[in-house]
Amino acid sequence: MKKIDLGKDSINKLLLSFSIPCIISMLINSVYNIVDQIFIGQGVGTLGNAATNVIFPLVMLCSASASLIGNGAAANLSLRLGEGDSKSAAKGIGTSLFLLFTSSIILLILGEAFLPILVRLFGCTDNVYSYAIEYGRIILLGIPFMIIYSGLSSLIRADGSPNYSMVCLVVGAIINLILDPVFIFGLNMGVKGGALATILGQAVSFIIAILYIAKMKSIKLTKKDIKINSETTKVLSLGVSSFITQMTVLAVFVVMNNLMTKYGSSSKYGADIPLSVYGVLSKINSIYISLILGIAIGAQPIIGFNYGAHNYDRVKETLRKVVLTGFIVGIIYNIIILLFPSELASIFIKKNDPTYDLFIEFAVKFSRIFFMLVGINSLEMSTSISVQSLGNVKKSTILSFTRQIILFIPLSIILCHVMGIDGALIAEPIADILCFVLAIYIFMSEYKKLSNSVLGEIAVDDIQYKKPVLKNNIVITISREYGSGGRYVGKLLAEELGIQYYDRDLIALASLESGLDSEYIKDNEQTKNTKYFYSNDDAIFIAEEKVIKNLSKESCIIIGRCADYILRGKKNVFKVFLYSNDSDKVKRAVKYYGLKKDTALKEINKINKQRAKHYKYYTNQNWMNFNNYDIAINTDKLGTLKTAELIKDIILKEQ
Repeated sequence: MKKIDLGKDSINKLLLSFSIPCIISMLINSVYNIVDQIFIGQGVGTLGNAATNVIFPLVMLCSASASLIGNGAAANLSLRLGEGDSKSAAKGIGTSLFLLFTSSIILLILGEAFLPILVRLFGCTDNVYSYAIEYGRIILLGIPFMIIYSGLSSLIRADGSPNYSMVCLVVGAIINLILDPVFIFGLNMGVKGGALATILGQAVSFIIAILYIAKMKSIKLTKKDIKINSETTKVLSLGVSSFITQMTVLAVFVVMNNLMTKYGSSSKYGADIPLSVYGVLSKINSIYISLILGIAIGAQPIIGFNYGAHNYDRVKETLRKVVLTGFIVGIIYNIIILLFPSELASIFIKKNDPTYDLFIEFAVKFSRIFFMLVGINSLEMSTSISVQSLGNVKKSTILSFTRQIILFIPLSIILCHVMGIDGALIAEPIADILCFVLAIYIFMSEYKKLSNSVLGEIAVDDIQYKKPVLKNNIVITISREYGSGGRYVGKLLAEELGIQYYDRDLIALASLESGLDSEYIKDNEQTKNTKYFYSNDDAIFIAEEKVIKNLSKESCIIIGRCADYILRGKKNVFKVFLYSNDSDKVKRAVKYYGLKKDTALKEINKINKQRAKHYKYYTNQNWMNFNNYDIAINTDKLGTLKTAELIKDIILKEQ
């Protein structure tokens, strides 16, 4: 990162630096799934491909479970290490290992017991049934391997070894690629061979991941840690968002499988061909999705940093290039899928297959109707990620779910009822157009905000620093009630002592550290809604914690953000708490913060309650307990000027 300047380097250079690794990682996952489809299609045919499509929801369910535990454990590891709590960090890893092993065994047992019911639920036909059972029985044996290595890969990245994590995935994919033709063609094992090649690749990835546990950099794991413990709820709560996202994709996949079989059975294609075609073309489409998301996700730190630094022109340039690049990729892909559908589909089926002609015919029809406007999806995907980078999580969430959940599923069910299988195909471009219009509106509204520069200031106000008067380094943390004048006291004190003052400019630094948008951090950093699961809250705290520890190497004043707790145990820290009575808090809030007098106290109490909840959540201590601080002052007694002078005198006497 020392070689990269997010605020000055060419946007093109930065996009290449950040997006290419992201694209590669996502493409590996896509190719892993496509390989089986190609070899099984060539070796077995339509029914074999349909079988893999029927079993794929099981794979997605396992992936969602791995994300729930693995991503949650990774976030918890970073959080606990940032707090300096290695024991809790070890407990978090221990409980995640226990959960990964037990959940994988439970899913394996349930999967084997209910596989016949599940394949029917996932849209299996009578002709495909035996292939799906045969393929599924073996794939289920690899569930422990897949869940555990997928979950551990997130932990390995969080432990500071992203390359090792990548090796786990790449080696497994290569082994699968090598063994597929050997088992399917060489040993004539059919779908069994494809399944066996898959689980052997997963087994190797599993071994590589397990070997890492003994040499983790950040914690020392013991056998006592590997159990359900106090960190379990925290780990699971941090992974819920990833789990829900993947389960949504699973729901769409299952609905489409059932529509293909139900309405395909009354068409000339039958139930098996549409099921198979949807599966293989969805896998091809995953390559396109990987490219667009890779570009957009790679741009997040560029957007977040420059937004926090008020470099709005660079933010707009990045947004334009992300959207334009995605749109170009989308148009190229759209042209390819419309011009060469038969060539792409033929990769997945042997020419002497008796269903070859109908398979290709439906694949061409599917591609030219279902994927008619697929290129414009790039705007929806890139806008959703970019808007999230700008801090508008609500708009991002609405856009992400509108196309598939709100529009596509209801449309496809209704139109299939009226038009048969063609209804599912036509529903997609209709949903694409409607979502494209929504994406344009959302993108332009956010872009216009940047152009008009209506965003609130983030950088700290100018401070006229005097010559430093401290002999030794000292860090002053100021926790304060809203309306107590604590921020102003801190600025006065920084001027008098000649040391750096950090308050709102911490937001830009945390934005760079986390990749989250600075406006989003500003709105959410000192709140914690414990009724819901928001992993970004913890990402904000982790980022600010790292920034605060780094800044504390030199004399400075840090306002709020649990700095007193984060820097606990350091000898050169002086912890201050400032408070005030209600009437004076209201006067300040009305005069300086623009609150209405009749509602000011209610708003003040609400903000202070949020600060107390945030402090309790991350420190497990009472924010208003003065025993946590070196000094607590009622600013009403002395006023802000004399309060700053008093603290200054105490600090100088301690030197």
